[in-house]
Amino acid sequence: MLAIWPVVTWQLYRKLPPGQALIWAILAGYLVLPPVARFDLPAVPDMDKYSIPSLMSAVCVVLVVHRRLEFLPQNWLGRLLMAAYVLGPFGTVLTNTDPILFKEGQIDGMKLYDSFSAVANQMIWLMPMFLGRQFLGSPEGMQALARALVLGGLAYAVPMLVEVQVSPQLNIWIYGFFQHDFFQTIRYGGYRPVVFLPHGLWVAFFTLMCLMSSVILFRAARAEARPKALIIVGFLGLMLLVCKSAGVLAYALFFVPLLLVAGARVQIIVAALVAGIVVVYPLLRGLHVVPLDQIVDVATSISPERGQSLFFRIDNEEILLARAEQRPVFGWGGFNRNFTHDPVTGETLNIADGAWIILLGIYGWIGYLADFGLTALPLWLLGREALIGRKADLSPLTAGMALILAASMLDFLPNATQVPLTWLLVGALLGEAERLRALRKARGVEQWRAGLHGGRISKTVI
Repeated sequence: MLAIWPVVTWQLYRKLPPGQALIWAILAGYLVLPPVARFDLPAVPDMDKYSIPSLMSAVCVVLVVHRRLEFLPQNWLGRLLMAAYVLGPFGTVLTNTDPILFKEGQIDGMKLYDSFSAVANQMIWLMPMFLGRQFLGSPEGMQALARALVLGGLAYAVPMLVEVQVSPQLNIWIYGFFQHDFFQTIRYGGYRPVVFLPHGLWVAFFTLMCLMSSVILFRAARAEARPKALIIVGFLGLMLLVCKSAGVLAYALFFVPLLLVAGARVQIIVAALVAGIVVVYPLLRGLHVVPLDQIVDVATSISPERGQSLFFRIDNEEILLARAEQRPVFGWGGFNRNFTHDPVTGETLNIADGAWIILLGIYGWIGYLADFGLTALPLWLLGREALIGRKADLSPLTAGMALILAASMLDFLPNATQVPLTWLLVGALLGEAERLRALRKARGVEQWRAGLHGGRISKTVI
């Protein structure tokens, strides 16, 4: 499947408009290609379900669509964050050339070779953002994304329901292996689906994205189409319950009512505020202002098992946060250097679930701010347009997709659910934010010219 996906992507770009082909190359690859499996080639990043669709989409844009790739955002902050994201690994490597020694072994220091591979990997990760900005940065692009997510969610419901009944087996039946710990699929006397994603939590969050997209389309639908749209909303809501994820259900209880009742301006401002809170979260944790004990108590009151799991996760994060503070600028680098280890055997003593603590440990504050800052940037730019631009210019489709990205960022705190689909959404919203800014600037120039022309007329009459 990994080997034939370039052919599939090529055919998508031959048959569909570029924006549609981009969406389905990334989305379908994410949903059906095997997790964990990869081609481990020398001198280049691993080729897997994330990198192959992204790279092949870039190739098809050049060779099939005959368009130049556009990399640099218009905003100076975006360019700065992108440079830090791509070039930051050089700093990480140069500050981690020392080995970590144990009584019975060591973890070797990083070499300059590692930095070139990491830079290439960073560029591949950003490729969906580049392409999304180029081809989906418009209300029409938002609508295409929302429709694709709904269709993807409806199609994925079939294997999800199969796994709820027979347990997560599809990856074993089709690809010959199970991608995670089977014990973690057992929830509330049954199973939660995994299908071809890394974990059941990834399936749950994808289903939330599909549900939110269906609500966006329901609200934008014409009166005669709303009954069918409402049925889809209800069905995807049931599928979210099937995923048996308390955290994702909590997101739904917050974001879905906003999608139903709030205006576009309010939705965008809320999305921008959520992004801001997420970006400063590690600082809040370091200052010990996050009420961790109260959060654990609430989780325990809902489910003692979930409360214990949350306590274990937070305890590990505190240890890893203390280790990250030892090399705060560029982090510890890869190869498990960001974890604590048994001083004798070198065995890793921690686990890391949240994207924030993983990035902070590996790439330090430079890498963390570059990654989370780039993700939040379109929401902040859209927030600016919501505050100073015309309300009529704000598309409800754009506002809804902004809330989906805000929910994605919120999930980066407990989970590492940042995938190419996330970056595709980042790019689409960044392109739309730039379009709105250009529209506002053009309108201001026209008004200035009209005022200047009017002033000349008045002077002549006088």
